[in-house]
Amino acid sequence: MPEPTPAEKKPERRLVGVAAAPGVAHGLAFVFLHKSLDVPQYAVSESALAAEEHRFSEALIASRRQISLLRDKVASELGEKEAEIFDSHLMTLDDPALVGETLKMLHAERLNIEHCFRFVTRKYLGFFGRLEDSFVRERAADVRDVAKRVLDNLLGMHGASLSEIADRHIVVAADLSPSDTASIRKDSVLAFVTDSGNRTSHAVIMSRSLRIPAVVGLLEATSLIRPDDDLLVDGYEGVVYVNPSEETLWSYGRVENARSVFRQKMLGETDLPNVTADGLPFVLSANVNGADEMPAVLSCRAQGVGLYRTEEFFFKDTRHLPSEEEQYARYAATVAAAGGEPVVIRTLDVGGDKPHEALFGANFKDPNPFMGLRAVRVCLERPEVFRAQLRAILRAGTSGPVKILVPMIASAEEMLQVRAFMEETKAELRRDGLAFSENIPLGAMLEVPSATLCVDILARHCDFFSIGTNDLVQYLLAVDRGNGRIAHLYEPCNPAILRVLRDTIHTAKRHGVPIGVCGELAGTRTFAPLFLALGADSLSMTPALVPEIRYLLRRTTRAALDELAGRVFSETSPRGIKAVLHAFASERMV
Repeated sequence: MPEPTPAEKKPERRLVGVAAAPGVAHGLAFVFLHKSLDVPQYAVSESALAAEEHRFSEALIASRRQISLLRDKVASELGEKEAEIFDSHLMTLDDPALVGETLKMLHAERLNIEHCFRFVTRKYLGFFGRLEDSFVRERAADVRDVAKRVLDNLLGMHGASLSEIADRHIVVAADLSPSDTASIRKDSVLAFVTDSGNRTSHAVIMSRSLRIPAVVGLLEATSLIRPDDDLLVDGYEGVVYVNPSEETLWSYGRVENARSVFRQKMLGETDLPNVTADGLPFVLSANVNGADEMPAVLSCRAQGVGLYRTEEFFFKDTRHLPSEEEQYARYAATVAAAGGEPVVIRTLDVGGDKPHEALFGANFKDPNPFMGLRAVRVCLERPEVFRAQLRAILRAGTSGPVKILVPMIASAEEMLQVRAFMEETKAELRRDGLAFSENIPLGAMLEVPSATLCVDILARHCDFFSIGTNDLVQYLLAVDRGNGRIAHLYEPCNPAILRVLRDTIHTAKRHGVPIGVCGELAGTRTFAPLFLALGADSLSMTPALVPEIRYLLRRTTRAALDELAGRVFSETSPRGIKAVLHAFASERMV
């Protein structure tokens, strides 16, 4: 890492945010602040309306051309998957509601077109801002990015660009749009640091693809960090040191070297069997969004797909639903790419917190989205949508082993309705003369507290279970994980959470139903050993995490796991539980 030598040594300050993209970087800060656009408001005559429409059309054409060029640049440098980010930007430009409402306001109010466009986009952003979900936040980011570009073109402005950074710096910003990150030269940016953002934002996804460390959600980074401050960014732990001391720099130099050596050691075990030191087998599978992620699944030697999230495909165009044939092609490609390993396909998981215009209408608003019309509830309310997806999945089962996982099951009655739908769908496929798999296992995702308390009843109607820890934790603790003001209360190490996990797994095992874990906790070095200790049959995670968890679990034994569970459940505080879990992992990750 380069070692800047600022003229005046300043005291060290430590900022803690969210670890978004792994890596460590050391360099000088480049504080990147978007200039606020001064959008005028003035009346236009009736005779000038056509000219305003023409200006708007020209701005949209220019914006489309600029976005297409960015898309081509990203596709050639990073690949087609990363370039797809800009497809949603192009669709936003073509959104008939956005464009139509702007023109309608122009003619009704007879105000200049840039004012009308800003008014309409702000209304959209205000609606998105009232909903807490990563899909919605990304949609809002798309609209915000596109709106700024169109306004720049209407006003003849040249916006600030990260392509103008001449030297290697660490970029500090309030937030970064996909357009911002797409414009950079990789050799000029060492790391990203932002006030807002989350692990699933487009900009963060691109920074991972660029292999640029990132820490987000620092809240006041742009206020506390001055241009040319010396920064040390730890994208593993989510920590930023402002003007780090020599001791901190020396310590991190050793840590980064050790990480590099350990990474190579860990990857060297990729082809070794998934068994503990005393021969206890374990299953590690991957969470994916489609066939394009299967090369990563195969390279890390994951044992198939433990969670295929189908909703991302539905959100590629929120105004239209994918057809049965489109879904079948996508699912079959993923199953075929798995090479005979099982693929667990989760049915559509959308709802009030992930509003899909074609499903709910443009103005749908759920008063309590996380407890509203979501997941299986949507599928049962819209049988034609559910039937098309089930047909596609059943047909994809001819390409390899498939399982169907249903999210947000809260009762046995819902599971019986799903089974009835499945049997009806099979009968339809037989009548249509289409090939499909007759014996696809059907399972429930355990993420609603009522389901975890009725595992013995659900076991009569389910072929397998998978625990979705993300929602289960927030439901059990009554903490909206998207609400930054109470994020500190989202605590998986709460004793209540661990008791529910233990009892859920034990009840499933007692009734002979396989049970796995597919939530984020499954891929953490602290929780993975505990899940194995409790008897989980499989753990599913991001493909990149599989080598680390394999390495860790290969260095434990049945006796050590039993001892770990005993120590964890003797603790009564989250702090004590964390200490036990962390110590267990640390002793083995060497």
